[in-house]
Amino acid sequence: MGREFGIGIRRAIEQTQMTHRKIAEMLDWDESKLSDLVRGKGGVTEAEVLQLLAFCRVPPAEVRHLIALYRETRQTGYLKIPEDGVPDLVRSLVEQERLANVITVWSMNLVPGRLQTADYMQAVVDGSVRSKSVNYGEVIAAKIKRRELFHWSREFTFYIHEQALLLPVGSTDVMKDQLLHLLAMAQRSYITLRIVPVAIGAHAGLGGSFMHLSYEKFEPVVYLEGENSSLFLEDKASLATYTEVLKLLDRQALGAEESKELINSILI
Repeated sequence: MGREFGIGIRRAIEQTQMTHRKIAEMLDWDESKLSDLVRGKGGVTEAEVLQLLAFCRVPPAEVRHLIALYRETRQTGYLKIPEDGVPDLVRSLVEQERLANVITVWSMNLVPGRLQTADYMQAVVDGSVRSKSVNYGEVIAAKIKRRELFHWSREFTFYIHEQALLLPVGSTDVMKDQLLHLLAMAQRSYITLRIVPVAIGAHAGLGGSFMHLSYEKFEPVVYLEGENSSLFLEDKASLATYTEVLKLLDRQALGAEESKELINSILI
């Protein structure tokens, strides 16, 4: 059903300080049903979700939130549109990223967000449509905090189109620092940078940027980000399509060492 829903259920259970087996016994459930629910795999009705939440004494506001997630994630994908119209770029995405063990990103027009320097982020904000209701300083701070998820226990691959490296974002110094930062991050054993060169012309990623997240205990998910919404795709057809895109990008992109050489050539 969905990782965010599963996380919410897990937290509800944890605050009871009871084992899964004990809760299953008291609800007269098979323990496997409770395990599948926590893992976001489904197999329960809405009434059973409400039964569990009532047993765990979850506050009404959180019950409404989790039931809404339950209903949304029974679909092939789910759309996140916050009430203020601003995409929740941090909370929903970070919840997904924390559980992922393999994260693959395709970025066509900009340096991927997780690899951006603070000055580059600010330049992107300065050149974009702005909302008066958004504190962009907080948005940038939250994006920088996402770097904490970089860890050797996860595998990161970034496919980046060369045009994203050539597009002037901010001053010459901002771009130089950004490219140097990319080279520094590429030295980490668990981070791979692959550049898709302009010279190849049309490429597999023309449909737009996206992120593919793989998990040990959940099915994969694809994340798409728009101006005022973010979309998580979980259906098999969409996942198969984006998997094929990544396979083609893998063939079209330069190797890791060649990619570093290209970045260095831009710096000269």
